[in-house]
Amino acid sequence: MNIISKKVNSLGFLKRPKDTKVVVAMSGGVDSSTVAGLMKKDGYKVFGITLKLYDDTKLSKESRQCCAGQDILDAKKVSQQLNIDHKILYYQKKFRKDVIDSFVDGYVAGETPIPCVQCNQTVKFRDLYSYAQEMKADALITGHYVNRIKKNGNAEMYRAVDLTRDQSYFLFSTTQEQLNFLRFPLGQMKKKETRKIASELKLNVADKPDSQDICFVPNGDYASVIKKYRPDSFKKGDILDIEGNIIGKHEGIINFTIGQRRGIGIAHKEPLYVVNINATKNEVVVGGREALAIKRICLKNLNFLCDVKKYNEHLFIKVRSTGRLIKAKVYLNNTGAEVNLEEKETGISPGQACVFYSQNKIGDKVLGGGWIVRAENNYLSTIQRL
Repeated sequence: MNIISKKVNSLGFLKRPKDTKVVVAMSGGVDSSTVAGLMKKDGYKVFGITLKLYDDTKLSKESRQCCAGQDILDAKKVSQQLNIDHKILYYQKKFRKDVIDSFVDGYVAGETPIPCVQCNQTVKFRDLYSYAQEMKADALITGHYVNRIKKNGNAEMYRAVDLTRDQSYFLFSTTQEQLNFLRFPLGQMKKKETRKIASELKLNVADKPDSQDICFVPNGDYASVIKKYRPDSFKKGDILDIEGNIIGKHEGIINFTIGQRRGIGIAHKEPLYVVNINATKNEVVVGGREALAIKRICLKNLNFLCDVKKYNEHLFIKVRSTGRLIKAKVYLNNTGAEVNLEEKETGISPGQACVFYSQNKIGDKVLGGGWIVRAENNYLSTIQRL
C-alpha cells in the first residue's frame, strides 16, 4: 500500500506547488517580476496580472513611475520569458474614481493625501483581490517588502527585514481577510538580493530603476494634476503669520503642504514654514519651525489588524513612510482615535496616514492605523485657546 505524505509548501498550503494556483500582481518592475520568477521556479501554477490604471501617452520611456505604458510592456515580456499566462486589467475608471479624484479633493481641501495607500486599499487589494478569488486562486502574490507571519490561524503583518524598503506603512488598511489571502515573498530579502535573483533568472528588468514618483503625477508636479482635474481651484489668497497678520499673497493653497519651506515667496530674517492651511478661508499660515511641533493627532476610518484591546497599550506610530517609529498613546473613541505623541514630530498633515506598531521578539508588528483629520501643532494649540 502506497502512502503519499503531503507536505506544506512554501506558501503554507498542504499541497504540491504544481497544484497551487497563484495570481501575481505584476507592475513591470523588478520586485514583482522577481516574485513571478520565484513562483515559477518553485513549480507553482502562476498567472500574472497587470493593472492599467491611467492614460500615460505623454509619459516618456525614461519616466520612473509605476504602472506606466512601458511597465505594462515589461510585465508582458517577463511573462513571456517565464512562460506564464498573463492578462492586463483595464482599471482606469476605478482608479480615477477611487484614487485620482480623492487625491485632488484632498489637495483642494488643504490636505496632503497619500494615493499609494488608497491604491492598495481599493483597486489592488479590493478589486484585484476579488478578481483573484474569482479565478479560484489559492493566493495573491505581490512584490511588497513586508513580512507576513501565520499565527493562531491568522496572518500577521510585520515590517520587512530591509527597513530601507519596508512598505508596511502603505498597507495598514489591508483587512484581515485580505492579509490571510496575500503572500509577500520579498519580506525577508534585501533589495540587492532581489536584483541578484532577477539577474540569475535572466529577467529583462533586472537592472531597471525603481519607480520614484506617484504614477499619475508627471515629474512630481502635483499642481499640474490639480489644474487638469480642478482648473478652478487656483484661487489667490492671503499668507498670514502666526499672529494673524497678512504678510503676503499666494496663487492657490494647492501649491502648499504642511512643513513646506521652499517656494513660499516671502523674505524673512529666519526660515518660514507652512504651519497651517485653511481651505475654508483660502489662507496659508507660516511660522518658525518650532510652530510645527505636533502634540496630538486625531484619526478617522481606523483599520484593525489585531485585537482592539491592544490599543490600550503604549504603541509606536509612523506618520510618513520613511519616518521613524514614535512612542505614542492611542485612545479610541466613537469617531476614530486620539493619538498623544510622547516625542515631538514635525510636518504632520491631515490626509496622511498614522500607522500603529508594537514590538516583540519577531519584530515590528503592524496593528492597524487610520487617516489623520487633525494634527495639532503648537500654532493650532495656541489659537484653540484664544
